[in-house]
Amino acid sequence: MEGGVRGGAIPYICTLYKSTAVEYVFMSNIIQQLQETTRYIKNIYPYSPRIGIVLGSGLGNFARELAIEKEIPYSEIPHFPVSTVEGHPGKLLFGEISGKKVVAMAGRFHFYEGYDAGQVAYPIRIMKFLGIEFLLISNAAGGVNPDFRVGDLMIITDHISFATVNPLVGKNVSELGPRFPDMSHPYRKDLIQKAKAIANTMNFPLKEGVYFGVTGPTFETRAEYKMIRKLGGDAVGMSTVQEVIIAVHMELAVFAMSVITDIGIREEENTITHQEVLQAAIDAEPRLSAIFKKLIEEL
Repeated sequence: MEGGVRGGAIPYICTLYKSTAVEYVFMSNIIQQLQETTRYIKNIYPYSPRIGIVLGSGLGNFARELAIEKEIPYSEIPHFPVSTVEGHPGKLLFGEISGKKVVAMAGRFHFYEGYDAGQVAYPIRIMKFLGIEFLLISNAAGGVNPDFRVGDLMIITDHISFATVNPLVGKNVSELGPRFPDMSHPYRKDLIQKAKAIANTMNFPLKEGVYFGVTGPTFETRAEYKMIRKLGGDAVGMSTVQEVIIAVHMELAVFAMSVITDIGIREEENTITHQEVLQAAIDAEPRLSAIFKKLIEEL
């Protein structure tokens, strides 16, 4: 689950790859657009952040840990989409945490909002152009591992992405990355080990698992939860996967963590609402923020 909300029914394969005409036009102009966006931001904030952060649903209060030097609404940035989902404020935050220059996305974009996969991941490319080396991602996710409980923090060790549209579909721009990027280790093991050590010193229990990406915006059916579990997923959500693919394409070191905001795998009757998802994320945020802050300090 995640994104504006988290889950999402598994779409039919034939609808995943809608016409690539729009995507092709977007990619054909991508370098020019990236340069224009970067130039606009640099005129407002001339420093180069080393770390990029993506804040998921209900997790925007992490910005309080940031000594903010500049805020730029998405609506003012050339070629930037605009977040339409409750719980996603919609602005780029620039500043420092533990003496490190960072840029944080307070609000992300989702395929279900009507953006194509390239637009969803466009901010990750911009972060790279601005100078980041590390990308930290948070999201709210639905638990499909029966050992999980609402409020658990799960380090994402891998993901399953064939239920989402790959943002690299279409013409490859070699200046941005290779045609066939290796996805065997999308989440950096050294960052995972650092985070586990940090959580241990804070006495915060952590889960680890595989994130299953879907398009949304519907929460999953019970049959879909069962299928996702059988396919190897521990949590399911509507974001992150496309961002990580672009990050790997551009050789960024990635760490990602999910807040488990609901449990869909259980048999008892229950319904899931976006408000409940946001509240569960808010309740768990102090622990996630503490881990992220310390991890940034050690980078």
